[in-house]
Amino acid sequence: MKIAVFGARGRVGSLVCETVEATPGLDLVAGVDQSDARDGVLGADVVVDFTHPDSVMDNLAWCVGHGIHAVVGTTGFTPARLDEVRSLVGGSDQLGVLIAPNFSIGAVLMMHFSAVAAPYFDSVEIIEAHHAGKADAPSGTASTTARLVAQARASAGAAPMPDATTHAADGARGTVVDGVHVHSLRLPGLIAQQEVRLTSAGETLTIVNDARSRSCYMPGVLAGISWVVAHPGVTVGLEPVLGLTHS
Repeated sequence: MKIAVFGARGRVGSLVCETVEATPGLDLVAGVDQSDARDGVLGADVVVDFTHPDSVMDNLAWCVGHGIHAVVGTTGFTPARLDEVRSLVGGSDQLGVLIAPNFSIGAVLMMHFSAVAAPYFDSVEIIEAHHAGKADAPSGTASTTARLVAQARASAGAAPMPDATTHAADGARGTVVDGVHVHSLRLPGLIAQQEVRLTSAGETLTIVNDARSRSCYMPGVLAGISWVVAHPGVTVGLEPVLGLTHS
C-alpha cells in the first residue's frame, strides 16, 4: 500500500514516516510539509495528515478531489467541520476518511471507559495537559471525551451535575463542552495527559491516560490505515477501528 504523509517534518508526522518505512506491506511515497508541492502524493493510496487546524481542511479537500483515502490526526475538528468533511466526501462508496482526535490506544480506551462510567456518578470534570506548542485548547481528545460523557449521561437520564458557583473569574471553572467542565494546562516538557474525575458522595473514580512518547500513537495510525481503505465514508474516532461501541 502506498502511503504519503502531510506534516512530514512535524513531531508526529516524522515518526509516522519512520513507522511506515519500517512496516512490511507499506511504501512511503511522499512526505510533504508546509510550502512543499503535493505532486509526489499523487498515486498514493492513503494520506496520513498530522498538520495544523488552519491547513487540514484544504488538505482534505485536495485528497478527496484526487480520490485518495485520508487518515487524520490533526485536531480542531468541530461538529461544523465534520459536517463539512461529510459534504466533501458525499455518498462515495469508494473513498474513506478517518478522523480521530487521538490515535493512542490507551487514550481511546480512557474515553470509552469514561463514557461507560459517567451515568453512575453525580459529577464529571476533565483536566488535560499538553506541551506548550499545542495550538488548540481544549484538546480534541478532551472535547470528544466531554461530548461522549454528556451523551452517555443524557441517554441514561442522569440528573444535572451539581455546581453552586455563582461568582467566578474568567476561566476559573475552565471551559464547558456540552455541560462538562474542561480544564486545560499548557506546559513545556509535557506530551499529552488527560484525567477524568468522576465523583459522587463518598467516592471518586479517576481515569488517567499519560502519553510519555509519541510512539504510542503509531499502532493506532497503522490500524487506521488498514481500516480506511475498506470503509468508505467518514469515520470519526478510533473506536470503530478497535471494535468499541458506546451504548
